[in-house]
Order: sequence, then C-alpha cells, then structure tokens
Amino acid sequence: YTILSKVHSDRNVYPSAGVLFVHVLEREYFKGEFPPYPKPGEISNDPITFNTNLMGYPDRPGWLRYIQRTPYSDGVLYGSPTVENVGKPTIIEITAYNRRTFETARHNLIINIMSAEDFPLPYQAEFFIRNMNVEEMLASEVLGDFLGAVKNVWQPERLNAINITSALDRGGRVPLPINDMKEGVYVMVGADVPFSSCLREVENPQNQLRCSQEMEPVITCDKKFRTQFHIDWCKISLVDNTKQVSTFQEVIRGEGILPDGGEYKPPSDTLKSRDYYSDFLITLAVPSAIALVLFLILAYIMCCRREGVEKRNMQTPDIQLVHHSAIQKSTKELRDMSKNREIAWPLSTLPVFHPVTGEIVPPLPPDSYDNTSMPLMQTQQNLPHQTQIPQQQSAGQY
Repeated sequence: YTILSKVHSDRNVYPSAGVLFVHVLEREYFKGEFPPYPKPGEISNDPITFNTNLMGYPDRPGWLRYIQRTPYSDGVLYGSPTVENVGKPTIIEITAYNRRTFETARHNLIINIMSAEDFPLPYQAEFFIRNMNVEEMLASEVLGDFLGAVKNVWQPERLNAINITSALDRGGRVPLPINDMKEGVYVMVGADVPFSSCLREVENPQNQLRCSQEMEPVITCDKKFRTQFHIDWCKISLVDNTKQVSTFQEVIRGEGILPDGGEYKPPSDTLKSRDYYSDFLITLAVPSAIALVLFLILAYIMCCRREGVEKRNMQTPDIQLVHHSAIQKSTKELRDMSKNREIAWPLSTLPVFHPVTGEIVPPLPPDSYDNTSMPLMQTQQNLPHQTQIPQQQSAGQY
C-alpha cells in the first residue's frame, strides 16, 4: 500500500505515480557522522534537524512535503507523485544539522518515479480523521490498520493510499493543548470498485440535514473505525472519475508569428504649433478677475459703509444713553464694594441649630467677641442655653 524506505547516502528509490510515497529520515543514522564520534556503548542524544530541497533549487517539488515535530524526532518526506514527473529523476538534497556541535552532513535521495498501469483508480474517497496527526498517520502500522478497515467496508480488489494531508494545510487551526487534542489529517484512498452502500449513506438526505445542523450522521459502518480512528463523516468526499465528463479542449498552437500589419508609419514632423493663450485666459485670467471684483465689493462694504460710534450715538435717544451710563456706573460701584468687604466665615464651620432646644444660633459672632480664640467647631459646652440631661443615679443613692 505504501513505499517505506530508510535513509541512506545517495539512495535510489522507485515510487509509483499516484501512490503515497513515504521516506523516513532517521536520526540514529546521522548520529555516527557528527564528531566527536560516540564510543561503543555510549548513548548520544544530540538535537538534529533536517533541510530538504531539490538539487539546484531552494525548495522541494510541489508534490513532496516534509515534517519534523522536534529536533529529537525523525523527519519524514511524504507525498503523491504525479504522472507529469514519470521518467524524470528527482534528486533531493538532505542536509542534517547537529544543533549541539553545529556540524552538517549531506546526502542525496534520487527519486525515480515509475508509471502505474492501474492508475488512476476510478473511485476515490477522502476521509478526515480527527484523532490523528500527520506524522502518526504516516507510520506504516497505523496506515496499514486504516487501509484494512477501509478494505473491510469497501471490499475492493485493489486499494491504494493516494495522498495524506494535514488539516493545517487545508486551512485548519492549530489545536489547543487540552486533552491531547490532534490537528486532524485527510487521507485519500482509491479503489477499482464502486463505493459500498455504507459509504453512500453520507449522501442520504437525513444525514445531509444532520450535517447541516452540526450533528453526527448515522453511519452503520462507523463502529469498524471508531475503535482506533474517529472519522468525521460530514467531511468525507467521494469522487467517481468514471462519471466525470472531460472538459479538456485541444489548444491549436500557431507558428508564433504575428500577422502582417503593414509597415510602421511614424507621425509627421510638420505638426502645427498650438496656441495656449486662450487656454491661459480661461483657466487663470477669468477666475482672477472675478476674485478681484468680489474683493473690491467686500472692501467697499467693510470700509466705506461703516457707520461708526458717533453716528450710532447721534441716532440713539438721550434717555436711553443716560440709562445705559447709569447701569455701567452702578455696576462699577458694586464691583468696587465687593472688593473691599470683609470675608465672612464659612457657614460650614458654624453651628446653625441648637442640638437640644432647636433654636437658631446666629452664624456670625458679635464684634466684641475674640475671633482668634474661636474654635472651628463649637462643642456642646460652648453653646448657649445648654440644657443638662439628668444622669441616672445608682440604686443605693435612690
């Protein structure tokens, strides 16, 4: 079902077009190539990362992907070769970096893509597994268990894993680190027989309605996957290539020569000069003249038509002028008097009512009273007309 190979220097691999290809970059192989070399029996756990690229280019081919979670885990190259790459050797440069000693080691992986006679398989189904990450699904034993479960449900003669894609590459979000949540993975498989009735159940109107309401559809064969794989049946995709009509149109290519349009005729040198005087008058002179006229009118109104104070007083009745002058004089006297008066004590510092009798206490003391020795808050002993409250006597005195 899948091609699994171990890393070696200048290794040749032969994947098939349309079949999942997996290549593991093992850290154990590169540990012995970084100095200082470990002694026999000594365990070395240096952090190692890998960089993969197509020879002569900074990145990998479009169909090939690479993943490595941590510097202490193995790297994995995976992807599905296309028919366009058949017969073209693809050389991948693998560079290993030792993050402790900063040493590097380089190897070449030569990928020779072979054509598959039974590809493309006409019936393809893509499953979304929610409880798996892509590196977990790429393991041969896990992928073998999934293909075995699909084979029991589908019952095909030929079944191949076509491609594996992480949900993050499809626009999914990074899961929260709660309850060991997984990012999810899409697995596409192909077979040579039509889809089984169990897989067709996702197309029922009842299940489509449940999916639109974000509810789990009812699938009879879900229990065969539920023990190990949690499949989101609302995201399953069934493709039948036998019913698809080809829309390819043959492109008729020409000779690459434009049709003859005659000789090039440049413009004549005897062009008449254009007079821009009228344009100048329209764009500058006319607006300037209008602005000047408006300015003169405004100046005449503001300067020549001004009445003045004397003319206003001559037209005002005498009695109104006398009243206005008296008001101004009175206002000035009041302001002068307010400046010379003494500042009274704040009413908040003086008692207003007697605490017992309720009589009103004069807020201001008499002139003969010494203001300097008066406390801010008068106590009950200083208040006039203080009424003594009888004290309770003891039983013996009574």
